[in-house]
Amino acid sequence: MTRRYDAMFAACREEGRGAFGAFLMIGDPDLGASEAMIEAAIAGGADMLELGIPFSDPVADGPVIQAAACRALGAGTTPSKCLEVIATIRARHPDIPIGILTYANIAVARGVGQFAGELAKAGVDSLLLADIPSLEAAPFAAAIRAAGIAPVLIAAPNTPDQALAAIARLAGGYTYCVARKGVTGAKDDMELDHTRLFERLAALGAPPPVLGFGIGTAAQVRASLDAGAAGVISGSAIVAAAAKSGDHAVAVERVVEDLASATKSKRAPRQAQACAN
Repeated sequence: MTRRYDAMFAACREEGRGAFGAFLMIGDPDLGASEAMIEAAIAGGADMLELGIPFSDPVADGPVIQAAACRALGAGTTPSKCLEVIATIRARHPDIPIGILTYANIAVARGVGQFAGELAKAGVDSLLLADIPSLEAAPFAAAIRAAGIAPVLIAAPNTPDQALAAIARLAGGYTYCVARKGVTGAKDDMELDHTRLFERLAALGAPPPVLGFGIGTAAQVRASLDAGAAGVISGSAIVAAAAKSGDHAVAVERVVEDLASATKSKRAPRQAQACAN
């Protein structure tokens, strides 16, 4: 279930760089435009995709991603329509890892196992339910794994050791590590005292650490890799640029090119590379 992630991280290590993940909300501003933007992110150099299925109460997200979810819902986007977009992208791109970020209500409404199975059939590699605490994640993770995809869990520098042990035991694909407190959003402040977190995750055998929440510039990408991350995920900077542009796809490709190019200037430190599933 993690073969695409494993192959992607291995290729990045071979090239002496970190991985770049691009987040986009499916259906923002409509299904056709979002599909074109996903294609643009791949063309711009994204190594992995994190795609949002819109939810009305995205509690982990800041105003930019919240607005994207509202636009997508306003355009009539549903989980079923998202699955169609994902299947189309997967048919064109058989190797790129595709992760889904959404919320528990979406999964529970359809049945967690059924939802994860539908994602797997569409070609998804992982599922992150952003509002499920790690200490309550076991039944969700079991259902997701049983469907053949990887459950992704969130870790932070202040996550207790008991919770980190659960994350390492349950998670697959990668470990989503938050770069700062609060919600998603491109900001100037980052809290990159992550050395101990990465060391603990590596010692526990957790999947590779990927930093997200607040990474929106090339300098922040480089700082994240210097801090020990195996990769980064950027969302708000990409979504905001697309929303401001008359040509959404062109804006996405330009931003992704800029951010992804920053992964090539620094090799992810050995401690991050040592993390394994």
